[in-house]
Amino acid sequence: MNLQLHRILVLLIFGVLLLILFYTMKLPDTNIPRSYNQSAVSALADACQAIIEGKRLFVKENMLKTSFGKLNCLDYVNQSHYITQTLSAEEAAFPLAYIVTLHKDFDTFERLFRAIYMPQNVYCVHVDKKAAGKFKREVKKLLGCFPNAFLASESELVVYGGISRLQADLNCMRDLVRSVVPWKYLLNTCGQDFPLKTNKEIVWYLKGLKGRNITPGVLPPPHIIKRTKYIYREQVYSLFTFMLGTFVWKESPPHDLTIYFGSAYVALTRAFADFILKDQRSIDLLEWSKDTYSPDEHFWVTLNRIPGVPGSMPNASWEGNLRAVKWSTGGQSHGGCHGHYIRDICIYGTGDLKWLLNSKSLFANKFELRTYPPTVECLELTLRERALNQSEIPVEPSWYFQ
Repeated sequence: MNLQLHRILVLLIFGVLLLILFYTMKLPDTNIPRSYNQSAVSALADACQAIIEGKRLFVKENMLKTSFGKLNCLDYVNQSHYITQTLSAEEAAFPLAYIVTLHKDFDTFERLFRAIYMPQNVYCVHVDKKAAGKFKREVKKLLGCFPNAFLASESELVVYGGISRLQADLNCMRDLVRSVVPWKYLLNTCGQDFPLKTNKEIVWYLKGLKGRNITPGVLPPPHIIKRTKYIYREQVYSLFTFMLGTFVWKESPPHDLTIYFGSAYVALTRAFADFILKDQRSIDLLEWSKDTYSPDEHFWVTLNRIPGVPGSMPNASWEGNLRAVKWSTGGQSHGGCHGHYIRDICIYGTGDLKWLLNSKSLFANKFELRTYPPTVECLELTLRERALNQSEIPVEPSWYFQ
């Protein structure tokens, strides 16, 4: 009796599984428009257009996947559709230098790197000392496939809001100044950034600056003054890090410098980079800033306001269009965040795509490939198509996403 009952249960379960499988195969694919002869890229393009038009789609898959870790470098670069030849004489004559600071989320970084990679540029990547070992190995392996990309020669254990964040950029800046690539401008990014313009469009924008640095900022508002008025110290423990504020007043800034407040993300000429690394005013300001809060938000902008410094803009304000950011306090101006907020900054969802594509900024922050894959992939697909349309040389078939 027990054996017969067991057989009946097995047959019943098997029948239910067959029905579920049959039903699933018959379900229409309403999330991504596609036909039997469409490629994944064509399906993604259709989905992106639908998203831009305001239609609600749920796309949970990465459709522009790479072959990282499965192939040798040559095959990885080819099969992952990296652009391996300079697309125009104008871009060849105006190489760029990039700083990328990282601590997590390799997949998002890989897409950022592929989106900004051009063979005439040079890339320095700083990985936080406290990042996971696997993450560090993956970044090192990826960069090993490109002759113009490398890890920073010195790594910092980065504390949010601390001097270590600024020092990470400076470590890469020092390495890039030593590079044989004759780069014209340096752009600093983080692993959750993504470009909104092609390399050629970024070159056009930077050439229009006519040798000036872009360090958006103003005199510090009242609620910011405490960052440089009192002493702050980095606190590093095995499980967490933070900035400890005190009520101890700091001494006045060196060289009677007026401290400004601004963006941590900048566009700097090579002459200004040399000034930062060698000029005594810069060296002394860096030393003075070591016990302030978020010194990367006053260091660049303060030095760029000094008259006579290479590329300086003493009377500049927030102009620059370097970063598109949706702050939680600015919902009326940007239409709200369609992803979610972390530290008051929007992690872009698919509903933010149209706003991003209409932005005049060079980059946007922040993205998470695993959370909202279409936001990253639609941007990447759009930029790649635009870059290849702007190309002045015959385009290799491997450069198309297929």
